[in-house]
Amino acid sequence: MIILSLHTGYHDGTAALLDGYNLVAAVQLERLTRKKGDGGGIPEAAMDEVLAIAGLSRTDVDVVVLSRASFPARYFKSNALKTAEYAFHKIIGHEKLKDMCTQMQQRGEGEPAKLFREEMFRADFGFKEGVKIAYSNHHMAHALSALFYTDWDDGLLYTADGCGDNVHYSHRILKDGRLDCLFGGENMTLQPRRVDSLGLAYGFTTQALGYRMNRHEGKLTGLAAFGEPAQAAALGRHFNVDAAGVIWSDFDSDATMRDEIQKLAKGAEPADMAASVQKVLEDTVLASVRAILKRHPVRRIGLAGGVFANVRLNRLLCEETDTDEVFVFPGMGDEGITVGGALQYLLEQDGLDAWLKQRRRLSSVYLGRDYTAEADQVLAANGALKRIDGNPADTAAELIASGKAGAIYDGRMEFGPRALGARSILANPADAGINASLNARLQRTEFMPFAPYVAEEDAADVFDVTKANRYAASFMTITTAVKPEWHERIPAVVHVDGTARPQVIRREENPLYADILSSFKARTGLPVLINTSFNAHEEPIINTPAECRRALVDDRVDFVVTGQAVYTRAGA
Repeated sequence: MIILSLHTGYHDGTAALLDGYNLVAAVQLERLTRKKGDGGGIPEAAMDEVLAIAGLSRTDVDVVVLSRASFPARYFKSNALKTAEYAFHKIIGHEKLKDMCTQMQQRGEGEPAKLFREEMFRADFGFKEGVKIAYSNHHMAHALSALFYTDWDDGLLYTADGCGDNVHYSHRILKDGRLDCLFGGENMTLQPRRVDSLGLAYGFTTQALGYRMNRHEGKLTGLAAFGEPAQAAALGRHFNVDAAGVIWSDFDSDATMRDEIQKLAKGAEPADMAASVQKVLEDTVLASVRAILKRHPVRRIGLAGGVFANVRLNRLLCEETDTDEVFVFPGMGDEGITVGGALQYLLEQDGLDAWLKQRRRLSSVYLGRDYTAEADQVLAANGALKRIDGNPADTAAELIASGKAGAIYDGRMEFGPRALGARSILANPADAGINASLNARLQRTEFMPFAPYVAEEDAADVFDVTKANRYAASFMTITTAVKPEWHERIPAVVHVDGTARPQVIRREENPLYADILSSFKARTGLPVLINTSFNAHEEPIINTPAECRRALVDDRVDFVVTGQAVYTRAGA
């Protein structure tokens, strides 16, 4: 069964393709259009990309799963006059998008199929007659993406984001072969939307400090380490947690929350305001999780939703709760609901018992197109670049040890917000000045040090990697303490609070990535390398060989390493 799952939200448009329970491909629209966070409508380019990766066409699809987000207005059933009006707007390039959940609320209709013109959708996009159209619940999809890639008998599934399908949080418990929704279920979709979103509060703080909301929240996470939470009490008094772990606020509208945060930010140092919203987020979510676990004692926590891109929060939930393991789905933002949406469809078709038996742990999220066959041809296209033959891993390691920063471009592109060794920039963690110099080359303004990567066998020697955080650390979704004896040896990856955001790797998952690290360790004695995403400021992660070549020609990096060779600028 070929399942095509699409997210049509106003940001992070994404497509994922599953063959039964096997995740074949997943690609964010931004990687193709080169527009950061691109979304709004049906992500047709991403849809065709995942099908091409699998060697399939639209007519091969058996099921299309749609998130209940934004669609062109003509896809919603209406009277003939309105349909003609929508068609006219499409012709002149101003077709209005409508949000499906808003339509469900306005019409009091809980079944999307009664609102959506499925036959028109099938015909417009060339799907075969009778292809099944299914609809995913935003937070259910988030939760299932975290649950499916575990082998747990019990666990708390906690999701949180700005808003999705009229809900900000959901809590689900897996125990005794049951999956129960405690809060944030489908019944809330048609209810008046609450104003209690910490994700939204974090976004408004991002905006108040002069950054772009829904894009630069990670900058605040880094900036927070340099401030004091002087405004935390004033902001935190608006949020409360009840005995069931439900988060409440006294804000009566989004505008009221935004205005209060702007007022607090005006009288604060930026770092202090960032530290304040970070503390409120940490304290409130931790209190919520503790309250749930008190009522429903389980040993594991699965996290998804954009709030859990916050690696400091994830560490707190791991270390300050009595838990055996924490897992964060690596596509924790809205890109991840494509995977979860397909899994929701399978759960509804097969039942929980059969679904649970299909679960498996993730080894990687290399789910984009593999350009290996043409990468070297493009990089060697003319005299602008010089090819260095020999062992690519050894050559790259030698260049890094000599002070160069280079990019690895190998295999399939990563899915999710993190570069994980297929499209990564590598550098020496012993160079305390590399953050400033490389950020300048990439035109970035970052406050958090670069992330390190480390082989599994060395991880616990350098970082506080434990059974509880090891799985999350495979995907760079959690911070850990750095062992004190390493602080001065790898300063470029150590945060001001003595933590780092490591990626723990196994060679079998990415041999070239691992071999570069091994060769670097043999030369320097350091078992760690810097990994930061291969992109310039405000650009999505590099996708195609042409984009890779341009970055090298433009001096974003000193070299590019592939599985075949190392490339530098001809005059360098």
